[in-house]
Amino acid sequence: MRKIQMVDLNGQYQSIKEQINSSIANILETSAYVNGPEVHAFQKELEEYLGVKHVIPCANGTDALQIAMMGLGLQPGDEVITADFTFAATVEVIALLQLTPVLVDVDRDTFNIDIEAVERAITPKTKAIVPVHLFGQCANMDAIMALAKKHDLFVIEDNAQAIGAYYKGGDGSKQKAGTIGHVGATSFFPSKNLGCYGDGGAIFTNDDDLAHTIRGIVNHGMYERYHHDVVGVNSRLDSIQAAVLRAKLPLLDSYCEARRKAARAYSKAFDGQENIIVPVTVNNCGEICDTCDCHVFHQYTLRITNGKRDTLVAHLGENQIPCGVYYPIPLHKQKAYADSRYDEADFPVTNQLVKEVISLPMHTELDEEQIDFITQTVIRFVNGE
Repeated sequence: MRKIQMVDLNGQYQSIKEQINSSIANILETSAYVNGPEVHAFQKELEEYLGVKHVIPCANGTDALQIAMMGLGLQPGDEVITADFTFAATVEVIALLQLTPVLVDVDRDTFNIDIEAVERAITPKTKAIVPVHLFGQCANMDAIMALAKKHDLFVIEDNAQAIGAYYKGGDGSKQKAGTIGHVGATSFFPSKNLGCYGDGGAIFTNDDDLAHTIRGIVNHGMYERYHHDVVGVNSRLDSIQAAVLRAKLPLLDSYCEARRKAARAYSKAFDGQENIIVPVTVNNCGEICDTCDCHVFHQYTLRITNGKRDTLVAHLGENQIPCGVYYPIPLHKQKAYADSRYDEADFPVTNQLVKEVISLPMHTELDEEQIDFITQTVIRFVNGE
């Protein structure tokens, strides 16, 4: 059996090696390292793939979130609601801009932001909602957009883990994740479903004026060289990363399907295990079926309900099976973001999930032998065999 890896980036590289190497060599020959032809071509190709009017590439996913908020003109003290159960980058940029983060609980089944908790958290100071499409599945965007319209709020989609996923609306419509709210942000970190070989990110919007503002912000606030019209940052996708992303973008749907295939195999193996809860797909999709395209499984995350999660992590390590706990500490308990406003009673789901979740290896190169070894190792340990 091949060595099991959490993410097999080298295996994926081998299948596109010639194109990647050729593109990088061409960049080295032309020396068009920043804002070169590869970046502009990738921008256009990603716009077409997503069905969105504007893609603005940037240096990383955290910058993408920050720049989106800057582009919307949010001001210090404005409240921004987001999920307590996610990576810190989402709340980090809110704090960096001196906005007021308002953390709320998540849904027990999907791990995405809880709509009722969002509605309870809205105040006259609330200006935006940031739904995080966690682990590869969209939050309930119908309900979020309805709340935003009712209360005149912006919606900033954190799409770092769900690029390529569809959201199926209650009216039968289908839109790509990250293109539904006022603005979306994503990361191209190497382990993402669409990842480069360093850092990279992008912002999406259908708003022409917002796109214009953001294009200035990513480049020091300049629309004309040495004319600084807005306060900006230095956040640009470099040409080498764009070349890698151009090679991978036409394969993204097949990458996502390979992940779904692995997820189906995992879930089938765990079927009937009373102490193991497998991922749930929603948004008018149902089970992880052959035609499902609403979950792209950036992570395959189980819940271990008999108190053995931490010892399972150690056991998997002893068997050379990598795994991850995403996330072990709620944001409201992190030292940097602790606040007396928060009541533990408001976070029952998050406080439970951090004790139960475990993510298994998930990537495009997983094979049946590896999945069988992983699942049987998990089942035997959880059942005390």
